Amino acid sequence: MLKKHKQLLLLGLGAAVLLIGGGVTAYWLLVQRKPVLGDAPLGSQLIPQDALLTASISTDAAPWQQLQLYGTPETKAALNQQLTQLQNNLITANGYNYERDIQPGLSKTVMIAYLESRAPMPGASPGKAPLFGRSLLPDLIVLPMQSPTQAQQLLEKAKSQKATQFFERTYKGIPIRETHKSNAQNYSIALLGRFLVVTNNPKITERVIDTSKGGSSVAATPGYLEALPKVNSTKPFAQLYLNMPVFSAVLAANSGRNLSPEKMAEAQQIQGVATTVTLESQGMRFQGISWLKPNSTQKYNVENTTPRLPRRLPADTLLMLAGGNLRQLWEDFAQGTESNPLLPITPENLNTAFKGFLGLDFENDLLPWMGDEFSLALIPASPESLTLPENQASPPLGAGVVLMLEARDRARAEATLKQLDQVMATRYGFQVEPTKLGNQPVVSWLSPYGGVSATHGWLEGSIVFLTLGAPIADSILPEPQVPLIQTPLFQQAVPTQPNPNNGQFFLDVDRTINSSNLNLQKILPPERKLLAKAIRAIGFTGAIRDKQSTRFDLFVQLKTAIIPSPTPIPENPSQIPGTPAAPQTRPSRPSVPQISPAPSISPSVQLKTAIIPSPTPIPENPSQIPGTPAAPQTRPSRPSVPQISPAPSISPSVSPTAQTPSISPSLPPTPEASPSQSP
Repeated sequence: MLKKHKQLLLLGLGAAVLLIGGGVTAYWLLVQRKPVLGDAPLGSQLIPQDALLTASISTDAAPWQQLQLYGTPETKAALNQQLTQLQNNLITANGYNYERDIQPGLSKTVMIAYLESRAPMPGASPGKAPLFGRSLLPDLIVLPMQSPTQAQQLLEKAKSQKATQFFERTYKGIPIRETHKSNAQNYSIALLGRFLVVTNNPKITERVIDTSKGGSSVAATPGYLEALPKVNSTKPFAQLYLNMPVFSAVLAANSGRNLSPEKMAEAQQIQGVATTVTLESQGMRFQGISWLKPNSTQKYNVENTTPRLPRRLPADTLLMLAGGNLRQLWEDFAQGTESNPLLPITPENLNTAFKGFLGLDFENDLLPWMGDEFSLALIPASPESLTLPENQASPPLGAGVVLMLEARDRARAEATLKQLDQVMATRYGFQVEPTKLGNQPVVSWLSPYGGVSATHGWLEGSIVFLTLGAPIADSILPEPQVPLIQTPLFQQAVPTQPNPNNGQFFLDVDRTINSSNLNLQKILPPERKLLAKAIRAIGFTGAIRDKQSTRFDLFVQLKTAIIPSPTPIPENPSQIPGTPAAPQTRPSRPSVPQISPAPSISPSVQLKTAIIPSPTPIPENPSQIPGTPAAPQTRPSRPSVPQISPAPSISPSVSPTAQTPSISPSLPPTPEASPSQSP
């Protein structure tokens, strides 16, 4: 029966988290099959090539200790609940102790895989592909042991202890042991040299054996071996591979759209996405590369112009998306929309909406004068604008959207804006008023019902802007003294590589999703709310590498748990009458004027940090210090930007002994199951 340690159990859970980062950025790269597998992750030569997702995960204790510092108390509790359940089912119930039986002979990495062809989950809707609602436990686990002898000993241990009854059979000369339990998850296990293979389906075990005897493997995927070194790091926590053709097929099946074979082939131009995951003090970094199939008819336009417009956004910006080639973005959207199950709207529907609402054709009236660079951002409303006037029927909006565009033809752009003014005044009854902001002429649209407003005008040179929602135009005019790109949170969350790039993304999760100001929590399911509360910010930077591949760097800044050291106690308090104990302080850090510094983090995603204050120290002999209060625990004050909640200060050196739930490989000994114990 399958034997897995707590860490390997985490494999399923860790891979689910990694899937967010890896799956969220699915696109890109080329290459061809390589017969030499020396650089392939251990076990990848046994994974069937049509696996949906594979992950090679470190078994070193250090990154697992770092991983257990991430998150909030709620996410830690949820994680440990699932880990305990997995450990009981996979290790304890089968008579194993990880530290004693598995860890000594295990190699530096293990390989797990999720297969698209797995059997549907119980209760799944007929006809639905099994990607969604699947168990966190992987379909396939490959344990590379240090020698075939150690692998054989591990396999024989469960049989000798009789903790679980196995049924044995042979497939192509390879013995297979299976569990046949009622009302429980069954497993199948086989030994292939020094590799111990555990699956949740006997058919998957047979496919692994077929792969080991010459079948197509993940390691032989065109471009796979060439892609991994390009995103390698010195100490990766995991290496992920997302099979894009399989991923596209699963998405199409779940979208309910019937794609012809030709359209499905168009959707499967990308071969895969390979990502290296690194754990940093403040979050998880995903460095990835995507590549096209060798026979792909699609080619990338190699043009990377780092966007300049983010410098015009204010420090309190909640969300920012910036790109360097709007026309190319639209062309890609228009060409691939019919075959891309991820896109919810087609160009035809978008054009129809523009014509119906504004009387304009996007491709003929708007796109011709638009340049390459663009920026879309969400900015919070000022406290003053949130005050509801007595005569306003609609409540004010908590934020507004601003779109900035580079204009190729300013005269044509101005003509289009005048046409928009007329449509809003005559068709929708908006009050159109020319005015000024920061000595710049602008035009404002005021709704007769209040609540919604809009403003358009020009920034320096050929940059046109349009705001919609809350009145936020005064956030960008005049130019902000402290722009978004100078804030610590942005600098810590948004990766600086690749450079140059052709696009960046920034999301302040705490103030956008976790805050009650925008009511976004109401639309999220409970499990996603829980996950969002563990995240502080997300940053992304992408670039076209060549005609057949792209590169990206994604950082998720997470909350982390910190236990401050206790306040120092004087050696002899009685000799210092009336003197309070020294307060516990932290060294101040340089900060951008008017901006609360966030924890020092390399470009990546920021995680939230739960801080557990230490108790106030008590003098050895309080009676000798009458009237002397205990020393308060204080922290140096920091300047802050209005409306921006400062991120908790996080020390870069966090003690691995912090009292958080243990989920690393270095765990307390797993209780041994008695021979009569059944899972």
